[in-house]
Amino acid sequence: MSFLISHSNNEIKTSFNISGSKSESNRLLILKHLFNDLEIKNLSDSDDTLVLQEGLSKDSGSVNVHHAGTAMRFLTAYFSTQENKYYEILGSSRMHERPIKILVDALNSLGADIKYLGKKGYPPLKINGKKINKFEVSLNANISSQYITALILIGPSLDKGLSINLLGKITSKPYIEMSIALLQRIGANATFINNRIEIKPIKNKKTCIYNVESDWSSLSYFFSIVALSKKSNLEIGTYFSDSIQGDKKLIEIYNKLGVKTFFKNNIINLKKDENFNLPQSLELRLNDTPDLAQTIAVSCFGLGLPCDLHGLHTLKIKETDRLLALKIELEKLGAEVKITPNSLHLKKSNQIKKNIKINTYSDHRMAMAFAPLGIISPIIINDPDVISKSFPSFWRLIRKLNFKVTEY
Repeated sequence: MSFLISHSNNEIKTSFNISGSKSESNRLLILKHLFNDLEIKNLSDSDDTLVLQEGLSKDSGSVNVHHAGTAMRFLTAYFSTQENKYYEILGSSRMHERPIKILVDALNSLGADIKYLGKKGYPPLKINGKKINKFEVSLNANISSQYITALILIGPSLDKGLSINLLGKITSKPYIEMSIALLQRIGANATFINNRIEIKPIKNKKTCIYNVESDWSSLSYFFSIVALSKKSNLEIGTYFSDSIQGDKKLIEIYNKLGVKTFFKNNIINLKKDENFNLPQSLELRLNDTPDLAQTIAVSCFGLGLPCDLHGLHTLKIKETDRLLALKIELEKLGAEVKITPNSLHLKKSNQIKKNIKINTYSDHRMAMAFAPLGIISPIIINDPDVISKSFPSFWRLIRKLNFKVTEY
C-alpha cells in the first residue's frame, strides 16, 4: 500500500496532543520492572513500547523484538540480571544485521552470561540470567547512546551500583542525560560528570508517579510542516519548557528556518514567521540529535536551502542505513546530495519533482520525514504503516492539518 500526500497550503491552524515520549516510556518501563513502586502515566502508544512491554511480561523463553532496536538493547541488559532465568532474544532480519557486540561485551565483562545464536556480534542472543558480580565497566563513548543507557538502567539494581567510564567524545549525550535524570527522579543517586557515570544502588524504594512528557522526536515533523508552510499556527501538548529530551534542540534549529516557538501551560505553540528571510545555507552538528537528521534534510530540500549536516555516524546502523536512504530518495525528487560515513551535504534545489514514490526501507522516520513535502508538491509514501513503530497517530493528525492523504 502507498499514500498520496498533498496539501492546498492555505493557513494551517489547529491544536492536538501527541502521546508520551517513546524514549522516556521505554526507560521507565525497565525501571518499573526493576523497582515495582513506579506508576507511569501518558505512556507512549508506539509499537516499540508495546514490544518492550510484551518482552518484559515474559518470565523466560523466546522474545521477538521485531524492528525495535531499543527493546533489543534494553532487554538484553535487563534479562542478563534476572537470576536463574533463560531467554532467547531475536528480531527481524534487519535487526540481525544491527551490531550488539559492544553491549554484550560490556555485560559479559560485568559477569553476565550472553552468547550468540548466529553471527558473532549480532542478534539473536541466548541469555542466562545471573547475579552480576562486577560493578565497573569501560566502553567507547562514540557509540549509540542506547548501549550506554541499557547499562545505566540496570545500575541501581546491582548490589554495589555501577560505574561506567566513557572513552573519547560522547555521541547523543542528551539521551544519556535523560537516563540519568529519570534515575534521579525515581530516587536513585546517579551522576554524570565529564566522561564518568556513577550510579548507587537503590536501597530505600519510594512510590513514584511519573507523567511522561510528549515525544519531541514526533514533534519534529510538525516543525517541518510549519517551516514549509506559507502560514501556520499549531498548538500541541503536552510539552515542557524544561524538557529532559535532547530533541528539544528543535526549537533552536527551526528558529533558523522561520519557526517561532512559545510555551504556555505545557502547550507548545509553533508559528510560521511570515517575514523571515532564510539564511544562505545551514550547517549543523547533530552528534547529540542524530534522529532529527532526516527531518531537517527534507525541510531544507523543500525550502531550497543548501545544508551540511555532520555527526551522523550512528545513522548507518539504524532501521536502515539512513544516510544512504536519504541520498537515494532525495535524488529521486531532484536533489543533489553527497554523503560521507558521518555527514550529509545537500545542494540548493529550485524544483521538486511531483508524484515521486518514496521508499521507506522499514524505517518509520523515512515516511514521516518526507510526508511534509506534500505541502509543496504531491508525494507518494510507500509502506505508510511503518509509522506505527513510533507514532501510530501520525497520518490521522496530519489529516487534521488539512493534508489530503489517500490510498494510491
